[in-house]
Amino acid sequence: MSERRAGPENRGKRILITGATGYIGRRLKDRLLREPGLSLRLLVRNRAKVRPEVRHRVEIVEGDTFQKEALAQAASGIDTAFYLIHSMGTKGDFSGLDRKSAENFRTACIAAGVKRIIYLGGLGVRQTASKHLLSRIETGEILAAEPEKIQTIWFRAGVIIGSGSASFEIIRNLTEKLPCMLTPRWVTTKTEPVGVADVISYLAAAIDLDARGNLVVDIGCGQLSFQEMMLGAAKAMGLRRILIPVPFLTPRLSSYWLTLFTPVPFAVAAALVEGLKSETIVQNDNARRHFPQIRPMSYEEAVQAAIREIAENQVLSRWCDSSAGALCDIKDQDTLAQAILRDCRCLDFGEIPAERIFASACAIGGRQGWFTYTFLWRLRGLIDKMAGGYGLNRGRRDLSALRVGDALDFWKVADLKPGQRLLLLAQMKVPGRAWLEFTISGHTLTQTAHFYPKGVWGRLYWYAVLPLHHLVFRDLLNKIVARAAGGEGGEQI
Repeated sequence: MSERRAGPENRGKRILITGATGYIGRRLKDRLLREPGLSLRLLVRNRAKVRPEVRHRVEIVEGDTFQKEALAQAASGIDTAFYLIHSMGTKGDFSGLDRKSAENFRTACIAAGVKRIIYLGGLGVRQTASKHLLSRIETGEILAAEPEKIQTIWFRAGVIIGSGSASFEIIRNLTEKLPCMLTPRWVTTKTEPVGVADVISYLAAAIDLDARGNLVVDIGCGQLSFQEMMLGAAKAMGLRRILIPVPFLTPRLSSYWLTLFTPVPFAVAAALVEGLKSETIVQNDNARRHFPQIRPMSYEEAVQAAIREIAENQVLSRWCDSSAGALCDIKDQDTLAQAILRDCRCLDFGEIPAERIFASACAIGGRQGWFTYTFLWRLRGLIDKMAGGYGLNRGRRDLSALRVGDALDFWKVADLKPGQRLLLLAQMKVPGRAWLEFTISGHTLTQTAHFYPKGVWGRLYWYAVLPLHHLVFRDLLNKIVARAAGGEGGEQI
């Protein structure tokens, strides 16, 4: 199914964006919506993750690159198609899935008469690339395999620096939290950072690029080691940091270290560490030759821009916005038919405006914490981190506003109906599936913890934590209402 955009703006180039709810996809979509003469179509797994105020300005096809009917519908009538899909942090045969996805996409685009595919991959060479980087190289090769039928513009980027990117979140958190660090030897390996704003500029400019045949464009702002990036970030933040490389920190130990001190889970940390073991530097000067109007900002300028966005609460997207993982995708997770165990609490909030109550509920977590029992939430987050989960330090994109698909500590927003319902899907490690729901009806705020246990261990877990529920959830409900009564809260977007 699709939602069609009406009106004269349909004339002009028709653009398809895959991965439109991901880190790069969200920013590219917002950029192209400001460009005249473009008509956007989005291929997304879950249309609810597209902001309500954007839906009427684009066409939406719900599906993925493994659903040929949806893919054919998405590619129909398109001039230029963006392929912004990758498998960072996924389990199993991710490289096989990446190859099949790219083949399906190229085939559908050729069948639909698409003129150009624009792909964002990673820097690196086959001989030394990690498994994830090799998969991105293979994806680019597959998309570009039939140049006589369709043109492919293949951008290759290294470490993307921007508010909410996984790489920048790692650098920022380590730099802010640790004045002195023992670092593995691979921190001296050269890579090529690039500001996210420049990445978006290159992608947008490629739509009208006057070039024939396939083109590989390596982008970056100069070679730096991870150590130099850490020290450069410290300088941009006005901090002084000491890094001491040691030989005994293996990639696995390094991944656990990153997991403990940064927002990324073990799977993502391991993929990033593996990628940093080998050089990922620019191999051609096609960026300068074909896009002379774009002058990439320096590394320190990119860091400062990211810090400003965070300080001004203007983070447009985050690394955890979208993923192929079942939990992260939140598809069909807004219904609670599975849940068989519940902890339900209600509170009459009297004459306090309902919109203020709802705004207060939507402002929980992140830097604002979890009220009286924040220490218990932090303990649960630490346990989750040690088990390879997200923990609490993933935080939230915005101090007060939420949208469907947003991460909120170790929760994910599965449904949001302003003034009525906020449903959070648990992403912490639990023996089952868990949700936390807030609903407003009349003058009553209802807070319900839902749980679907997996076997005997799931039931034992539920009953073991019930005493803590009594403390934590009762306090949470009361404090949400108390904060609303005091005039605090937020707004929804």
